[in-house]
Amino acid sequence: MPSLIDAHEDLAWNMLTFGRDYTRSATETRRLERESHAIAPRHNGHTLLGWPEYQTGQVMLIFSTLFATPLRYKHGDWDILSYATPEEAWLVYHRQVEAYHALAESHPECFSLITTRAELATLQTAWHDTTRASHPVGLVLLMEGGDGIRHPSELDQWWEDGLRIIGPAWSGTRYCGGTNEPGPLTEEGRALLSAMADLHFTLDISHMDESAARQALDSYAGTIIVSHANAAACVPGYEGNRLLSDDLIRRLLEREAIIGVIPYCRFLKAGWKVSDGRDGITLETLAVHIDHICQIAGDARHVGLGSDFDGGFGVESAPSDVDTIADLQKLSPILKDRGYSDDDVIAIFGGNWLRYLQENLPS
Repeated sequence: MPSLIDAHEDLAWNMLTFGRDYTRSATETRRLERESHAIAPRHNGHTLLGWPEYQTGQVMLIFSTLFATPLRYKHGDWDILSYATPEEAWLVYHRQVEAYHALAESHPECFSLITTRAELATLQTAWHDTTRASHPVGLVLLMEGGDGIRHPSELDQWWEDGLRIIGPAWSGTRYCGGTNEPGPLTEEGRALLSAMADLHFTLDISHMDESAARQALDSYAGTIIVSHANAAACVPGYEGNRLLSDDLIRRLLEREAIIGVIPYCRFLKAGWKVSDGRDGITLETLAVHIDHICQIAGDARHVGLGSDFDGGFGVESAPSDVDTIADLQKLSPILKDRGYSDDDVIAIFGGNWLRYLQENLPS
């Protein structure tokens, strides 16, 4: 069973918003939320994540996000991690950094912050130890939406706090256009990217509008990834700027970027909504996106997984053959049936992201 690296999970947002405890199993969290009539399932669906499922699914490492909702998109009083100003965003994002540090410090047997190659190597050693009954899950911090960075001069401190990857957009920000709010890089955005490159941050273009992403590809001197986005060509009829055009995929491949695909029904079938149900949408549907990117690339070295599980949706919005993150292992035989080798499957499940981390984390 290949080790899995998931390039996008909103753990801190769930912990602080809904009180979810990811040291529990997904089954236990669902039971507790059902019995307590918790608000989480109503607003975020039933969880797909839990530490026992990470073990069963061989989830070695997660890109763990810092996320806050711009006030104009606030969903209700329950959506407590929202902001109207950069100062408010800074506060919310820092609460999440603190939550990750507290999680790793209080449950070192379950979670470990990964900020260096040495820490990554220690994590790998633990996972290769067959005498262990369980293994800690690594956490690499990723900021989704750059509004929490009040000024590029703060990036040194964010780096010291453990942040390694920054996506300047979720919706549009003062740095660039984003999902549902098109637009190019702003002057502030160019200044941010320049400072990020100087400090060797990775740029995540997942939510950037294509015009901004193209400008970043032309100008950003550092490493670029896509933590979670699917191929627009595989979702005919999809409207919006959230998916990747083939031309943008080619530009990303020229920069040796890795693209994490999302097992989310809305990004697998145009116009899909929860009331439609999950029938007909499976991990085979996701494999179409994987294969599409691999065919453009000519190899399996530039695609991975970025589930976004519990990131605004739950099991009701995942493919029908997925009940928890452990079920992503079902992709392995699907890919092999499509002609992918064992080495290809290992690369797609985690090897590509692992190579990226080994090349880009500081020593």
